[in-house]
Amino acid sequence: MQTHEARLDALRKQLAKDGLDGFVIPISDEHMSEYVGAYAQRLEWLTGFGGSAGTAVVLAEKAAIFVDGRYTLQVRDQVDGRLWSYESVPQTSVAAWLAQHAPGGARIGYDAWLHTRGWAQAVASALEARQATLVAVAANPVDAVWTDRPAPSPAPAVPHASEHAGMSANEKRAAVAEWLIARGLDAAVITALDSVAWLLNIRGTDVERTPVALSYVIANADGTADLFIAPEKVTPELRAHLGNAVRIHPRDRFVAGLETLKGQRVAVDPERAVAAIFLALESAGARIVTETDPVVLPKAIKNPVEQAGHRAAQTRDGAAIARFLHWVETEAPGGGGTELSAAERLHAFRAETGLLKDLSFDTISGAGPNGAVVHYRVSEETNRTLEPNSVYLVDSGGQYLDGTTDITRTVWIGPDAPPAELKDRFTRVLKGHIALARAVFPRGTTGSQLDSFARQFLWAAGLDYAHGTGHGVGSFLAVHEGPQRIAKASGGQAGTGQELLAGMILSNEPGYYRTGAYGIRIENLVLVERREIPGAEGDFLGFETLTFAPIARDLVDVALLSAEERAWLNAYHARVREVLAPQLSGADLAWLEAACAPL
Repeated sequence: MQTHEARLDALRKQLAKDGLDGFVIPISDEHMSEYVGAYAQRLEWLTGFGGSAGTAVVLAEKAAIFVDGRYTLQVRDQVDGRLWSYESVPQTSVAAWLAQHAPGGARIGYDAWLHTRGWAQAVASALEARQATLVAVAANPVDAVWTDRPAPSPAPAVPHASEHAGMSANEKRAAVAEWLIARGLDAAVITALDSVAWLLNIRGTDVERTPVALSYVIANADGTADLFIAPEKVTPELRAHLGNAVRIHPRDRFVAGLETLKGQRVAVDPERAVAAIFLALESAGARIVTETDPVVLPKAIKNPVEQAGHRAAQTRDGAAIARFLHWVETEAPGGGGTELSAAERLHAFRAETGLLKDLSFDTISGAGPNGAVVHYRVSEETNRTLEPNSVYLVDSGGQYLDGTTDITRTVWIGPDAPPAELKDRFTRVLKGHIALARAVFPRGTTGSQLDSFARQFLWAAGLDYAHGTGHGVGSFLAVHEGPQRIAKASGGQAGTGQELLAGMILSNEPGYYRTGAYGIRIENLVLVERREIPGAEGDFLGFETLTFAPIARDLVDVALLSAEERAWLNAYHARVREVLAPQLSGADLAWLEAACAPL
Protein backbone atom coordinates (compact mmCIF):
# COMPACT_ATOMS: atom_id res chain seq x y z
CA MET A 1 0.00 0.00 0.00
CA GLN A 2 1.32 3.42 -1.00
CA THR A 3 2.31 5.66 1.93
CA HIS A 4 0.97 9.18 2.28
CA GLU A 5 4.50 10.44 1.70
CA ALA A 6 4.66 8.55 -1.58
CA ARG A 7 1.26 9.93 -2.60
CA LEU A 8 2.40 13.48 -1.92
CA ASP A 9 5.56 12.88 -3.93
CA ALA A 10 3.53 11.44 -6.82
CA LEU A 11 1.24 14.48 -6.81
CA ARG A 12 4.19 16.87 -6.91
CA LYS A 13 5.59 15.03 -9.93
CA GLN A 14 2.18 15.26 -11.63
CA LEU A 15 1.98 18.98 -10.91
CA ALA A 16 5.38 19.50 -12.51
CA LYS A 17 4.19 17.49 -15.51
CA ASP A 18 1.06 19.69 -15.74
CA GLY A 19 3.08 22.89 -15.53
CA LEU A 20 1.69 23.84 -12.11
CA ASP A 21 3.60 25.18 -9.12
CA GLY A 22 0.92 24.20 -6.63
CA PHE A 23 -2.55 22.77 -6.21
CA VAL A 24 -5.43 23.13 -3.74
CA ILE A 25 -7.27 20.03 -2.51
CA PRO A 26 -10.53 20.48 -0.56
CA ILE A 27 -12.93 17.98 0.97
CA SER A 28 -15.66 18.59 -1.56
CA ASP A 29 -17.55 17.25 -4.53
CA GLU A 30 -19.28 18.83 -7.50
CA HIS A 31 -22.25 19.70 -5.27
CA MET A 32 -20.35 21.39 -2.38
CA SER A 33 -21.53 18.59 -0.09
CA GLU A 34 -20.37 18.34 3.51
CA TYR A 35 -20.12 14.56 3.33
CA VAL A 36 -18.90 13.23 0.00
CA GLY A 37 -18.82 9.90 -1.78
CA ALA A 38 -15.71 7.72 -1.67
CA TYR A 39 -14.78 8.81 -5.21
CA ALA A 40 -14.40 12.41 -3.97
CA GLN A 41 -12.37 11.75 -0.81
CA ARG A 42 -9.21 13.19 -2.34
CA LEU A 43 -7.98 14.93 0.80
CA GLU A 44 -8.24 11.79 2.93
CA TRP A 45 -6.46 9.73 0.29
CA LEU A 46 -3.63 12.25 0.02
CA THR A 47 -3.13 13.16 3.69
CA GLY A 48 -4.91 10.61 5.89
CA PHE A 49 -7.22 13.26 7.39
CA GLY A 50 -10.68 11.81 7.99
CA GLY A 51 -12.64 14.90 9.05
CA SER A 52 -15.56 16.37 7.12
CA ALA A 53 -14.09 19.86 6.63
CA GLY A 54 -10.59 20.79 5.55
CA THR A 55 -8.36 21.87 2.68
CA ALA A 56 -4.76 21.18 1.69
CA VAL A 57 -2.31 23.16 -0.42
CA VAL A 58 0.64 21.48 -2.07
CA LEU A 59 3.62 23.48 -3.36
CA ALA A 60 6.91 22.11 -4.65
CA GLU A 61 8.68 22.63 -1.32
CA LYS A 62 5.85 23.15 1.17
CA ALA A 63 2.48 21.63 1.99
CA ALA A 64 -0.18 22.77 4.45
CA ILE A 65 -3.49 21.45 5.74
CA PHE A 66 -6.21 23.83 6.97
CA VAL A 67 -8.83 22.83 9.56
CA ASP A 68 -11.06 24.62 12.04
CA GLY A 69 -11.23 24.22 15.83
CA ARG A 70 -13.28 21.01 15.63
CA TYR A 71 -10.33 19.15 14.13
CA THR A 72 -7.32 20.69 15.89
CA LEU A 73 -6.49 17.44 17.70
CA GLN A 74 -7.67 15.04 15.01
CA VAL A 75 -5.51 16.51 12.26
CA ARG A 76 -2.39 16.04 14.39
CA ASP A 77 -3.29 12.41 15.03
CA GLN A 78 -3.94 11.58 11.38
CA VAL A 79 -1.67 13.80 9.30
CA ASP A 80 2.14 13.56 9.29
CA GLY A 81 3.59 16.81 10.64
CA ARG A 82 6.86 16.11 8.84
CA LEU A 83 5.05 16.52 5.52
CA TRP A 84 2.35 19.05 6.31
CA SER A 85 2.14 22.22 8.37
CA TYR A 86 -1.05 22.51 10.44
CA GLU A 87 -3.00 25.72 9.78
CA SER A 88 -5.97 26.88 11.83
CA VAL A 89 -9.11 28.40 10.30
CA PRO A 90 -10.34 31.15 10.65
CA GLN A 91 -7.07 32.48 12.08
CA THR A 92 -5.65 31.99 8.59
CA SER A 93 -6.97 30.86 5.21
CA VAL A 94 -5.78 29.24 2.01
CA ALA A 95 -5.75 32.67 0.35
CA ALA A 96 -3.69 34.27 3.13
CA TRP A 97 -1.25 31.35 3.25
CA LEU A 98 -0.70 31.36 -0.51
CA ALA A 99 -0.18 35.12 -0.46
CA GLN A 100 2.73 34.45 1.89
CA HIS A 101 4.14 31.18 0.56
CA ALA A 102 3.40 30.90 -3.18
CA PRO A 103 6.52 31.43 -5.32
CA GLY A 104 6.60 34.65 -7.33
CA GLY A 105 4.88 34.18 -10.68
CA ALA A 106 3.56 30.75 -9.70
CA ARG A 107 0.69 28.96 -11.41
CA ILE A 108 -1.53 27.52 -8.66
CA GLY A 109 -4.07 25.00 -9.89
CA TYR A 110 -7.59 24.37 -8.63
CA ASP A 111 -10.49 22.17 -9.75
CA ALA A 112 -13.37 24.52 -10.57
CA TRP A 113 -15.84 21.70 -9.88
CA LEU A 114 -14.77 21.59 -6.21
CA HIS A 115 -14.73 25.28 -5.17
CA THR A 116 -17.15 28.20 -5.18
CA ARG A 117 -16.65 31.21 -7.40
CA GLY A 118 -16.20 33.43 -4.34
CA TRP A 119 -13.39 31.21 -3.07
CA ALA A 120 -11.66 31.31 -6.46
CA GLN A 121 -11.96 35.10 -6.65
CA ALA A 122 -10.52 35.55 -3.14
CA VAL A 123 -7.56 33.26 -3.81
CA ALA A 124 -6.86 34.79 -7.23
CA SER A 125 -6.86 38.25 -5.64
CA ALA A 126 -4.48 37.14 -2.88
CA LEU A 127 -2.09 35.64 -5.43
CA GLU A 128 -1.78 38.93 -7.28
CA ALA A 129 0.53 40.16 -4.52
CA ARG A 130 2.96 37.40 -5.59
CA GLN A 131 2.31 38.04 -9.29
CA ALA A 132 0.97 34.51 -9.29
CA THR A 133 -2.16 33.20 -10.99
CA LEU A 134 -4.93 30.77 -10.09
CA VAL A 135 -5.51 28.26 -12.87
CA ALA A 136 -8.65 26.14 -13.38
CA VAL A 137 -7.38 22.71 -14.40
CA ALA A 138 -8.93 20.64 -17.16
CA ALA A 139 -8.32 17.45 -15.17
CA ASN A 140 -7.73 17.05 -11.45
CA PRO A 141 -4.07 16.00 -10.92
CA VAL A 142 -4.97 14.05 -7.77
CA ASP A 143 -7.15 11.78 -9.91
CA ALA A 144 -4.20 11.17 -12.23
CA VAL A 145 -2.11 9.66 -9.41
CA TRP A 146 -4.95 8.02 -7.42
CA THR A 147 -4.76 4.82 -9.38
CA ASP A 148 -7.36 2.86 -7.38
CA ARG A 149 -9.86 5.70 -7.02
CA PRO A 150 -13.40 4.34 -6.54
CA ALA A 151 -16.03 5.04 -9.17
CA PRO A 152 -19.12 7.05 -8.24
CA SER A 153 -21.92 4.92 -6.85
CA PRO A 154 -24.15 3.27 -9.48
CA ALA A 155 -27.04 2.72 -7.00
CA PRO A 156 -30.52 3.64 -8.25
CA ALA A 157 -32.39 6.72 -7.12
CA VAL A 158 -35.70 5.91 -5.44
CA PRO A 159 -38.96 7.81 -4.85
CA HIS A 160 -39.58 9.23 -1.37
CA ALA A 161 -43.21 8.60 -0.53
CA SER A 162 -45.61 11.50 0.08
CA GLU A 163 -46.59 9.86 3.39
CA HIS A 164 -43.15 10.89 4.60
CA ALA A 165 -42.56 14.00 2.44
CA GLY A 166 -45.90 15.61 3.28
CA MET A 167 -45.92 17.50 -0.03
CA SER A 168 -45.83 16.23 -3.62
CA ALA A 169 -42.96 16.96 -5.98
CA ASN A 170 -45.44 18.68 -8.30
CA GLU A 171 -46.36 21.11 -5.50
CA LYS A 172 -42.72 21.77 -4.74
CA ARG A 173 -41.82 22.46 -8.38
CA ALA A 174 -44.84 24.78 -8.66
CA ALA A 175 -43.64 26.71 -5.59
CA VAL A 176 -40.19 27.14 -7.14
CA ALA A 177 -41.81 28.26 -10.40
CA GLU A 178 -43.76 30.94 -8.48
CA TRP A 179 -40.52 32.05 -6.86
CA LEU A 180 -38.86 32.37 -10.27
CA ILE A 181 -41.75 34.28 -11.85
CA ALA A 182 -41.89 36.70 -8.91
CA ARG A 183 -38.24 37.60 -9.59
CA GLY A 184 -38.46 37.73 -13.36
CA LEU A 185 -36.26 34.65 -13.74
CA ASP A 186 -36.42 31.85 -16.29
CA ALA A 187 -34.68 29.05 -14.41
CA ALA A 188 -32.75 28.09 -11.29
CA VAL A 189 -29.76 25.76 -11.19
CA ILE A 190 -30.17 23.40 -8.21
CA THR A 191 -26.88 21.72 -7.35
CA ALA A 192 -27.01 20.79 -3.65
CA LEU A 193 -27.80 17.08 -3.44
CA ASP A 194 -30.25 17.44 -0.57
CA SER A 195 -32.05 20.24 -2.45
CA VAL A 196 -32.46 17.99 -5.50
CA ALA A 197 -33.67 15.16 -3.27
CA TRP A 198 -36.21 17.36 -1.45
CA LEU A 199 -37.49 19.11 -4.58
CA LEU A 200 -38.17 15.90 -6.53
CA ASN A 201 -38.99 13.67 -3.52
CA ILE A 202 -36.21 11.23 -4.38
CA ARG A 203 -33.52 9.62 -2.25
CA GLY A 204 -30.42 7.53 -2.90
CA THR A 205 -27.38 5.86 -1.39
CA ASP A 206 -24.58 7.64 -3.26
CA VAL A 207 -23.15 9.42 -0.22
CA GLU A 208 -22.53 7.44 2.92
CA ARG A 209 -24.81 8.55 5.79
CA THR A 210 -26.79 11.00 3.60
CA PRO A 211 -29.62 9.49 1.49
CA VAL A 212 -29.06 11.38 -1.77
CA ALA A 213 -28.42 10.55 -5.43
CA LEU A 214 -25.69 12.26 -7.47
CA SER A 215 -27.63 14.58 -9.76
CA TYR A 216 -28.38 18.16 -10.79
CA VAL A 217 -31.65 19.93 -11.56
CA ILE A 218 -32.52 22.92 -13.70
CA ALA A 219 -35.91 24.11 -12.42
CA ASN A 220 -37.89 26.15 -14.92
CA ALA A 221 -40.41 28.95 -14.52
CA ASP A 222 -43.11 26.88 -16.25
CA GLY A 223 -42.98 24.29 -13.43
CA THR A 224 -41.00 21.72 -15.39
CA ALA A 225 -37.53 20.53 -14.48
CA ASP A 226 -34.53 18.93 -16.12
CA LEU A 227 -32.83 16.23 -14.06
CA PHE A 228 -29.25 15.26 -14.87
CA ILE A 229 -28.46 11.82 -13.46
CA ALA A 230 -26.47 8.76 -14.53
CA PRO A 231 -28.68 6.48 -16.68
CA GLU A 232 -28.00 3.41 -14.52
CA LYS A 233 -29.72 5.17 -11.62
CA VAL A 234 -33.00 5.63 -13.46
CA THR A 235 -35.56 2.86 -12.94
CA PRO A 236 -39.08 2.57 -14.37
CA GLU A 237 -40.36 3.32 -10.87
CA LEU A 238 -38.37 6.55 -10.76
CA ARG A 239 -39.61 7.61 -14.22
CA ALA A 240 -43.21 6.99 -13.18
CA HIS A 241 -42.67 8.96 -9.97
CA LEU A 242 -41.13 11.96 -11.74
CA GLY A 243 -43.76 12.12 -14.50
CA ASN A 244 -43.68 13.93 -17.81
CA ALA A 245 -42.89 17.34 -16.31
CA VAL A 246 -39.38 16.22 -15.37
CA ARG A 247 -37.10 15.58 -18.33
CA ILE A 248 -34.27 13.13 -17.58
CA HIS A 249 -30.79 13.55 -19.06
CA PRO A 250 -27.45 11.78 -18.47
CA ARG A 251 -25.45 13.44 -15.70
CA ASP A 252 -22.48 14.00 -17.99
CA ARG A 253 -24.73 16.21 -20.18
CA PHE A 254 -25.14 18.80 -17.42
CA VAL A 255 -22.76 21.33 -18.97
CA ALA A 256 -24.60 20.89 -22.27
CA GLY A 257 -27.82 21.57 -20.37
CA LEU A 258 -26.37 24.79 -18.96
CA GLU A 259 -25.42 25.84 -22.49
CA THR A 260 -29.11 25.76 -23.53
CA LEU A 261 -29.79 28.64 -21.11
CA LYS A 262 -28.26 31.23 -23.44
CA GLY A 263 -29.95 34.60 -23.03
CA GLN A 264 -32.07 33.43 -20.08
CA ARG A 265 -32.09 34.93 -16.58
CA VAL A 266 -30.79 32.09 -14.42
CA ALA A 267 -30.64 31.94 -10.61
CA VAL A 268 -27.48 30.39 -9.18
CA ASP A 269 -26.57 30.09 -5.51
CA PRO A 270 -22.98 31.34 -5.04
CA GLU A 271 -22.61 29.38 -1.76
CA ARG A 272 -23.76 26.03 -3.16
CA ALA A 273 -22.86 26.07 -6.87
CA VAL A 274 -19.26 25.46 -7.87
CA ALA A 275 -17.19 27.88 -9.91
CA ALA A 276 -17.39 25.62 -12.99
CA ILE A 277 -21.15 26.21 -13.24
CA PHE A 278 -20.67 29.98 -13.34
CA LEU A 279 -17.94 29.56 -15.96
CA ALA A 280 -20.20 27.36 -18.11
CA LEU A 281 -23.17 29.74 -17.87
CA GLU A 282 -21.00 32.77 -18.64
CA SER A 283 -19.52 30.98 -21.63
CA ALA A 284 -23.04 30.09 -22.84
CA GLY A 285 -24.23 33.68 -22.61
CA ALA A 286 -26.77 33.16 -19.84
CA ARG A 287 -27.63 36.12 -17.60
CA ILE A 288 -26.65 34.97 -14.11
CA VAL A 289 -28.57 36.26 -11.10
CA THR A 290 -27.07 35.25 -7.75
CA GLU A 291 -29.80 34.06 -5.39
CA THR A 292 -29.95 31.63 -2.50
CA ASP A 293 -31.13 28.21 -3.67
CA PRO A 294 -34.96 28.54 -3.58
CA VAL A 295 -35.27 25.07 -2.06
CA VAL A 296 -33.12 25.79 1.01
CA LEU A 297 -35.63 27.65 3.17
CA PRO A 298 -38.75 25.57 2.34
CA LYS A 299 -36.70 22.43 3.04
CA ALA A 300 -35.65 23.79 6.42
CA ILE A 301 -39.22 24.61 7.49
CA LYS A 302 -40.68 21.20 8.15
CA ASN A 303 -44.33 20.69 7.24
CA PRO A 304 -46.70 18.98 9.71
CA VAL A 305 -46.10 15.53 8.19
CA GLU A 306 -42.33 15.93 8.44
CA GLN A 307 -42.66 17.18 12.03
CA ALA A 308 -44.77 14.16 12.97
CA GLY A 309 -42.27 11.88 11.26
CA HIS A 310 -39.42 13.40 13.23
CA ARG A 311 -41.27 12.80 16.49
CA ALA A 312 -41.86 9.16 15.55
CA ALA A 313 -38.23 8.66 14.54
CA GLN A 314 -36.99 10.29 17.74
CA THR A 315 -39.24 8.07 19.85
CA ARG A 316 -37.90 4.80 18.43
CA ASP A 317 -34.35 6.15 18.33
CA GLY A 318 -34.57 7.18 21.99
CA ALA A 319 -35.49 3.65 22.99
CA ALA A 320 -32.41 2.34 21.16
CA ILE A 321 -30.27 4.93 22.95
CA ALA A 322 -31.72 3.94 26.33
CA ARG A 323 -30.95 0.27 25.70
CA PHE A 324 -27.43 1.26 24.71
CA LEU A 325 -26.82 3.46 27.76
CA HIS A 326 -28.00 0.59 29.96
CA TRP A 327 -25.55 -1.69 28.12
CA VAL A 328 -22.71 0.78 28.72
CA GLU A 329 -23.52 1.05 32.41
CA THR A 330 -23.60 -2.74 32.71
CA GLU A 331 -20.62 -3.72 30.56
CA ALA A 332 -18.12 -0.88 30.74
CA PRO A 333 -17.17 -0.83 34.46
CA GLY A 334 -15.67 -4.29 34.05
CA GLY A 335 -13.66 -3.27 30.98
CA GLY A 336 -16.13 -5.06 28.74
CA GLY A 337 -16.24 -2.59 25.87
CA THR A 338 -14.17 -0.52 23.49
CA GLU A 339 -15.01 2.52 21.41
CA LEU A 340 -15.47 0.33 18.35
CA SER A 341 -17.52 -2.37 20.04
CA ALA A 342 -19.71 0.28 21.68
CA ALA A 343 -20.37 1.97 18.35
CA GLU A 344 -21.22 -1.41 16.82
CA ARG A 345 -23.54 -2.23 19.71
CA LEU A 346 -25.35 1.10 19.35
CA HIS A 347 -25.75 0.49 15.62
CA ALA A 348 -27.23 -2.92 16.42
CA PHE A 349 -29.77 -1.46 18.84
CA ARG A 350 -30.91 0.98 16.16
CA ALA A 351 -31.01 -1.75 13.52
CA GLU A 352 -33.22 -3.87 15.78
CA THR A 353 -35.99 -1.31 15.26
CA GLY A 354 -36.31 -2.82 11.77
CA LEU A 355 -36.64 0.70 10.31
CA LEU A 356 -33.06 1.99 10.25
CA LYS A 357 -31.84 2.89 6.76
CA ASP A 358 -28.35 4.09 7.73
CA LEU A 359 -26.54 6.04 10.39
CA SER A 360 -26.80 9.80 9.90
CA PHE A 361 -23.02 10.15 10.39
CA ASP A 362 -20.14 8.01 11.63
CA THR A 363 -20.68 7.52 15.36
CA ILE A 364 -18.35 9.61 17.52
CA SER A 365 -17.47 7.08 20.21
CA GLY A 366 -14.87 8.77 22.41
CA ALA A 367 -13.48 7.26 25.61
CA GLY A 368 -11.39 9.37 27.98
CA PRO A 369 -9.09 11.75 26.08
CA ASN A 370 -10.58 10.75 22.71
CA GLY A 371 -13.83 12.38 23.83
CA ALA A 372 -11.99 15.71 23.78
CA VAL A 373 -11.59 15.40 19.99
CA VAL A 374 -14.77 17.17 18.89
CA HIS A 375 -15.33 15.27 15.63
CA TYR A 376 -13.41 12.16 16.61
CA ARG A 377 -13.70 9.11 14.35
CA VAL A 378 -12.64 5.89 15.97
CA SER A 379 -10.35 3.51 14.06
CA GLU A 380 -8.46 0.32 14.85
CA GLU A 381 -5.40 2.49 15.58
CA THR A 382 -7.13 4.86 18.00
CA ASN A 383 -9.62 2.42 19.58
CA ARG A 384 -9.62 2.71 23.40
CA THR A 385 -11.20 0.56 26.07
CA LEU A 386 -14.07 2.09 28.00
CA GLU A 387 -12.09 2.07 31.21
CA PRO A 388 -13.48 2.16 34.75
CA ASN A 389 -13.59 5.63 36.32
CA SER A 390 -13.50 7.53 33.05
CA VAL A 391 -15.74 9.64 30.83
CA TYR A 392 -17.37 8.28 27.67
CA LEU A 393 -18.90 10.58 25.03
CA VAL A 394 -21.09 9.18 22.26
CA ASP A 395 -22.52 11.37 19.48
CA SER A 396 -24.62 9.43 17.02
CA GLY A 397 -27.69 9.42 14.83
CA GLY A 398 -29.90 7.35 12.58
CA GLN A 399 -31.53 7.76 9.20
CA TYR A 400 -35.15 6.60 9.09
CA LEU A 401 -37.69 7.18 6.30
CA ASP A 402 -39.62 9.47 8.63
CA GLY A 403 -36.75 11.41 10.16
CA THR A 404 -33.06 12.00 10.83
CA THR A 405 -31.76 11.84 14.40
CA ASP A 406 -28.67 13.24 16.14
CA ILE A 407 -28.01 12.90 19.87
CA THR A 408 -25.00 13.17 22.18
CA ARG A 409 -24.76 11.76 25.66
CA THR A 410 -21.83 11.86 28.07
CA VAL A 411 -21.60 9.27 30.83
CA TRP A 412 -19.36 8.42 33.75
CA ILE A 413 -18.09 4.87 33.90
CA GLY A 414 -17.75 3.93 37.58
CA PRO A 415 -17.48 2.32 40.00
CA ASP A 416 -16.07 5.33 41.87
CA ALA A 417 -17.94 8.63 42.07
CA PRO A 418 -17.03 11.19 39.39
CA PRO A 419 -14.57 13.92 40.44
CA ALA A 420 -15.85 17.33 41.47
CA GLU A 421 -14.27 19.19 38.54
CA LEU A 422 -15.97 16.90 36.04
CA LYS A 423 -19.36 17.38 37.70
CA ASP A 424 -18.84 21.14 37.68
CA ARG A 425 -18.05 21.18 33.95
CA PHE A 426 -20.89 18.81 33.10
CA THR A 427 -23.39 20.84 35.08
CA ARG A 428 -22.31 24.08 33.40
CA VAL A 429 -22.85 22.44 30.02
CA LEU A 430 -26.23 21.17 31.22
CA LYS A 431 -27.24 24.62 32.49
CA GLY A 432 -26.44 26.06 29.06
CA HIS A 433 -28.41 23.30 27.38
CA ILE A 434 -31.40 24.02 29.60
CA ALA A 435 -31.14 27.78 29.05
CA LEU A 436 -31.33 27.31 25.30
CA ALA A 437 -34.12 24.71 25.54
CA ARG A 438 -36.19 27.13 27.64
CA ALA A 439 -35.48 30.20 25.50
CA VAL A 440 -38.43 32.30 24.35
CA PHE A 441 -37.64 34.90 21.70
CA PRO A 442 -39.36 37.28 19.29
CA ARG A 443 -39.74 36.49 15.62
CA GLY A 444 -36.71 37.82 13.76
CA THR A 445 -34.23 36.39 16.26
CA THR A 446 -31.16 34.74 14.71
CA GLY A 447 -29.10 31.79 15.83
CA SER A 448 -26.15 34.02 16.68
CA GLN A 449 -28.34 35.97 19.11
CA LEU A 450 -29.17 32.78 21.01
CA ASP A 451 -25.69 31.24 21.06
CA SER A 452 -24.58 32.89 24.30
CA PHE A 453 -27.57 31.39 26.13
CA ALA A 454 -25.72 28.08 25.99
CA ARG A 455 -22.22 29.42 26.74
CA GLN A 456 -22.90 31.80 29.62
CA PHE A 457 -22.25 29.37 32.49
CA LEU A 458 -18.99 28.16 30.94
CA TRP A 459 -17.94 31.75 30.26
CA ALA A 460 -18.54 32.60 33.91
CA ALA A 461 -15.83 30.07 34.79
CA GLY A 462 -13.47 31.22 32.03
CA LEU A 463 -14.33 28.29 29.75
CA ASP A 464 -15.73 27.85 26.24
CA TYR A 465 -15.99 25.38 23.35
CA ALA A 466 -14.73 25.69 19.77
CA HIS A 467 -17.80 24.64 17.81
CA GLY A 468 -21.29 25.90 17.06
CA THR A 469 -24.12 25.29 19.50
CA GLY A 470 -26.70 24.13 16.98
CA HIS A 471 -27.12 23.09 13.36
CA GLY A 472 -30.18 22.44 11.22
CA VAL A 473 -31.28 18.85 10.60
CA GLY A 474 -33.02 17.40 7.55
CA SER A 475 -35.99 15.09 7.11
CA PHE A 476 -34.44 11.77 6.03
CA LEU A 477 -31.74 13.97 4.53
CA ALA A 478 -28.55 15.70 5.67
CA VAL A 479 -27.87 15.65 9.41
CA HIS A 480 -26.28 19.09 8.98
CA GLU A 481 -28.75 21.24 7.08
CA GLY A 482 -28.87 24.98 6.52
CA PRO A 483 -29.61 27.78 6.43
CA GLN A 484 -30.21 28.05 10.18
CA ARG A 485 -27.62 27.47 12.85
CA ILE A 486 -26.84 28.59 16.39
CA ALA A 487 -23.27 29.78 16.69
CA LYS A 488 -21.07 32.79 17.29
CA ALA A 489 -21.43 35.37 14.54
CA SER A 490 -17.66 35.56 14.01
CA GLY A 491 -15.51 33.73 11.49
CA GLY A 492 -17.80 34.18 8.50
CA GLN A 493 -19.89 31.16 9.46
CA ALA A 494 -22.90 30.85 7.18
CA GLY A 495 -26.34 30.70 8.74
CA THR A 496 -25.76 32.62 11.95
CA GLY A 497 -27.69 35.56 10.52
CA GLN A 498 -30.68 33.43 9.45
CA GLU A 499 -33.81 34.21 11.41
CA LEU A 500 -35.25 31.17 13.18
CA LEU A 501 -38.70 30.27 11.86
CA ALA A 502 -41.41 27.97 13.16
CA GLY A 503 -40.92 24.48 11.74
CA MET A 504 -37.12 24.56 11.69
CA ILE A 505 -35.28 21.76 13.49
CA LEU A 506 -31.92 22.42 15.13
CA SER A 507 -29.57 20.73 17.54
CA ASN A 508 -28.93 22.07 21.05
CA GLU A 509 -25.42 20.87 21.84
CA PRO A 510 -23.15 22.88 24.12
CA GLY A 511 -19.97 21.12 25.25
CA TYR A 512 -16.69 21.35 27.08
CA TYR A 513 -13.40 19.64 26.18
CA ARG A 514 -10.32 19.20 28.29
CA THR A 515 -7.52 18.21 25.95
CA GLY A 516 -5.92 14.91 26.86
CA ALA A 517 -8.53 14.12 29.49
CA TYR A 518 -12.20 14.06 28.48
CA GLY A 519 -15.01 15.65 26.49
CA ILE A 520 -18.54 16.63 27.50
CA ARG A 521 -21.46 17.31 25.16
CA ILE A 522 -25.22 17.16 25.74
CA GLU A 523 -27.22 17.23 22.52
CA ASN A 524 -30.94 17.10 21.83
CA LEU A 525 -32.82 18.16 18.71
CA VAL A 526 -35.39 20.92 19.05
CA LEU A 527 -38.23 22.20 16.86
CA VAL A 528 -38.89 25.92 16.59
CA GLU A 529 -42.53 26.48 17.52
CA ARG A 530 -44.85 29.44 18.02
CA ARG A 531 -45.46 30.51 21.62
CA GLU A 532 -48.72 32.05 22.73
CA ILE A 533 -47.95 34.57 25.46
CA PRO A 534 -50.85 36.54 26.98
CA GLY A 535 -50.33 40.22 26.28
CA ALA A 536 -47.36 39.61 23.98
CA GLU A 537 -46.50 42.48 21.68
CA GLY A 538 -45.66 40.62 18.51
CA ASP A 539 -44.99 37.00 17.52
CA PHE A 540 -42.84 34.91 19.83
CA LEU A 541 -41.16 31.54 19.39
CA GLY A 542 -39.62 28.83 21.52
CA PHE A 543 -38.35 25.27 21.24
CA GLU A 544 -40.06 21.89 21.51
CA THR A 545 -37.51 19.27 22.56
CA LEU A 546 -37.73 16.29 20.19
CA THR A 547 -35.02 14.00 21.59
CA PHE A 548 -35.78 11.65 24.48
CA ALA A 549 -33.01 9.84 26.35
CA PRO A 550 -31.76 10.08 29.95
CA ILE A 551 -29.12 12.67 30.84
CA ALA A 552 -26.48 11.35 33.28
CA ARG A 553 -27.81 12.24 36.74
CA ASP A 554 -24.62 11.16 38.51
CA LEU A 555 -22.66 13.87 36.66
CA VAL A 556 -24.96 16.65 37.84
CA ASP A 557 -23.88 18.88 40.72
CA VAL A 558 -27.38 19.58 41.98
CA ALA A 559 -26.15 22.49 44.09
CA LEU A 560 -25.27 24.37 40.89
CA LEU A 561 -28.80 24.08 39.47
CA SER A 562 -31.45 26.70 40.10
CA ALA A 563 -34.92 25.60 41.11
CA GLU A 564 -36.12 26.25 37.54
CA GLU A 565 -33.28 24.20 36.04
CA ARG A 566 -33.93 21.30 38.39
CA ALA A 567 -37.64 21.46 37.52
CA TRP A 568 -36.78 21.40 33.80
CA LEU A 569 -34.54 18.35 34.15
CA ASN A 570 -37.09 16.48 36.27
CA ALA A 571 -39.87 17.32 33.81
CA TYR A 572 -37.67 16.25 30.89
CA HIS A 573 -36.90 12.92 32.53
CA ALA A 574 -40.57 12.38 33.33
CA ARG A 575 -41.33 12.89 29.64
CA VAL A 576 -38.46 10.55 28.64
CA ARG A 577 -39.92 7.89 30.91
CA GLU A 578 -43.40 8.43 29.45
CA VAL A 579 -42.22 8.20 25.83
CA LEU A 580 -39.72 5.34 26.14
CA ALA A 581 -41.18 3.04 28.81
CA PRO A 582 -43.79 1.45 26.48
CA GLN A 583 -40.94 0.35 24.19
CA LEU A 584 -38.78 -1.24 26.90
CA SER A 585 -39.10 -4.19 29.22
CA GLY A 586 -37.25 -6.12 31.90
CA ALA A 587 -33.86 -4.84 32.95
CA ASP A 588 -33.91 -2.07 30.31
CA LEU A 589 -37.15 -0.71 31.74
CA ALA A 590 -35.86 -0.92 35.31
CA TRP A 591 -32.73 0.95 34.27
CA LEU A 592 -34.82 3.65 32.57
CA GLU A 593 -36.93 4.14 35.70
CA ALA A 594 -33.79 4.69 37.80
CA ALA A 595 -32.12 6.90 35.18
CA CYS A 596 -35.21 9.14 35.03
CA ALA A 597 -35.84 9.40 38.78
CA PRO A 598 -36.32 12.99 39.97
CA LEU A 599 -33.31 14.79 41.41
